[in-house]
Amino acid sequence: MKKSNYVAYVSSYTMGDEHGIKIYDVDVENGRFTEKNKVKISNSSYITISHNGKYLYSITDFGIESYIIEADGNLTLINYATINGMRGRYLSTDYSDQFIFVAGYHDGKITVLKLLEDGSIGHITDEVFHKGLGSIAERNFRPHINCVKMTRDNEFLLVADLGMDHVNIYRLDHTFGTLKPVDIIRSEIESAPRHLKFSKNGNFLYIVHELKNYIDVYRYENKNHNPEFEKIQTISTLNEYHAGGSAASALNFSVDDKYLVSSNSGDNSVIIYSVEEETGKLNKILCLPVSGEYPKDAVLFPDNKHLVSLNHESDMMTFFKVDLVKALLIMNGKELPVKSPNCIIIHSISK
Repeated sequence: MKKSNYVAYVSSYTMGDEHGIKIYDVDVENGRFTEKNKVKISNSSYITISHNGKYLYSITDFGIESYIIEADGNLTLINYATINGMRGRYLSTDYSDQFIFVAGYHDGKITVLKLLEDGSIGHITDEVFHKGLGSIAERNFRPHINCVKMTRDNEFLLVADLGMDHVNIYRLDHTFGTLKPVDIIRSEIESAPRHLKFSKNGNFLYIVHELKNYIDVYRYENKNHNPEFEKIQTISTLNEYHAGGSAASALNFSVDDKYLVSSNSGDNSVIIYSVEEETGKLNKILCLPVSGEYPKDAVLFPDNKHLVSLNHESDMMTFFKVDLVKALLIMNGKELPVKSPNCIIIHSISK
């Protein structure tokens, strides 16, 4: 077998399996994974890679953990840090890799921690709680922070609160690692903004809404250090015919940023859009079933000719050949078992 230039990191909940991160060699040409290693970590519900590509960070029951990404893609633990609260849901770094942000779904808290030059996690620099109507409101109208993402100019942190149906915008102080609220992007009531992605050029923001199954596209401008967002498109993540009770989940760009992938539980489908580079708008290519239950995450392989879906409730990954011209997904071999998969990153390790 020839050496892979890519590895895949799959994070999962550890119900009955103490290894929360699985590492796979990626066969891009054939669109398949081969397991190469696994990492002992509890409930690694989400992972992220530093922008310099050297370090991987993961949620765990006890806070967050940092790892060195070795030359072969294996992971070596650096350290662990507490987030002084309930287990996080999502994490990301700023574009200079000086700070890491953790989204608290259960306690509605944003935690900011300092990152050190060796990739280790330092002290907490800020903690911000969102406010809502109280615990009697359960899921809706109660803070549930699900995603934290910096603008690509590295000035503002966007925070998706799917319980309160809006995205809060904070200015990051790069000296002290503190957040100051500056604006809010409001979504429809009970739409549940779940994940955020910016285009590579930073001019466009994409927000997927879990409960109403659509993506909002915004044009972003930084005007004299003030953020301005203009909605330019709303597009469904479903076909006109679809299963009831569907919930949108994933949001991932292809490696070349020409395509955007989302997924729907209930409907158990994946949708692929082409991205208009100049306008930022999306055009639906296909929306087809993934042969699994609750696709939490789905990504295109680097060749845009293959796709993998992480099917959380059926404890497996399913693989497909992708024909973007004919708008087809074709099953590509057997499913690969993995317990409660939640998040995937395909990472280049080529020199």
